Amino acid sequence: MRSAASPPIRCLAGLLATLFSSTTAYAACPIELAVYGDTQSGSEIDFTPTRTSATVTNTFRMILDNNVVLNGIVMWNEGVSRPNGALMYKCPEGDVTGEELAACTPWHGVIYTSDDKGNIGLLPAEGVEAPKTLILPDLGPSLRQSNAYGGSGFSKVPWDVFALKGCQE
Repeated sequence: MRSAASPPIRCLAGLLATLFSSTTAYAACPIELAVYGDTQSGSEIDFTPTRTSATVTNTFRMILDNNVVLNGIVMWNEGVSRPNGALMYKCPEGDVTGEELAACTPWHGVIYTSDDKGNIGLLPAEGVEAPKTLILPDLGPSLRQSNAYGGSGFSKVPWDVFALKGCQE
């Protein structure tokens, strides 16, 4: 049996089907699957879904050269709400004192974002489209002073700005 639609309409329907199926393939990346990179040092930030937590809104890791990995979390503070990030390196497990935690946290601060037009914002919680750029103020100088730098640690200090590279599957 022959289709009742004319050849131009069948062609248009095929083009629309292709268009709509390809736009789904390029859907926005949620922040919890985003991968960012620093072109200066080759460092990467990989976000991962945060398990149920009353205080942690984002979880990520920073991968530096020499396979040095820093574990990161983001918690929003009360009052003037800001996404406070922290990068930790070889922290002890279990009950730790504030002093022990401070010793294994080479960077902490507010994480800012930027879009294609240069508008500055704050890092969103999970479930939101990943911003184009992350800004971690004073990251480089703080990491250079950490015990993860030099020796058998990392040698290439990242800059404070990371651009969206891709999305994890």
